[in-house]
Amino acid sequence: MNKKFIARLSDEERGVCQEIIKNLKGSSQKFRRAQILLKADADGPGWTDGRIAEAFNCRVQTIENLRKRLVTEGFELALEGKKRQEPPTPCKLDGEAEAKLIALRLGKPPVGYGHWTLQLLADELVALEIVDAISHETVRKALKKTE
Repeated sequence: MNKKFIARLSDEERGVCQEIIKNLKGSSQKFRRAQILLKADADGPGWTDGRIAEAFNCRVQTIENLRKRLVTEGFELALEGKKRQEPPTPCKLDGEAEAKLIALRLGKPPVGYGHWTLQLLADELVALEIVDAISHETVRKALKKTE
């Protein structure tokens, strides 16, 4: 099979990959990309995509994509991966809503309750029409962030 994108690492890039593997640095994905890039290096072992995919238990397409990213977008992006511009779901609580949540949390709990629960807070935010809907987990994360 004729490869469209040939991975060629500079000595410096090769060193960076070896450093990551040696010191187990970075995320597991970064570690794996470093391993794959070293094996795919045409000036190094130059393993076939099939052999790399088998060795690292992934699809041949993954190897092809990584090689393509190395050639078209550079070493840094190939190793680090793309960062998302924005989260997949927009944040439910803006600063104002978060402030109201904290004020609520510090206030007296509803009659019949000894303290605020996350679910009570979530229900109250909806009742006060601060948000349309919210899970207790989102409330927990918002409160944890402010601790």
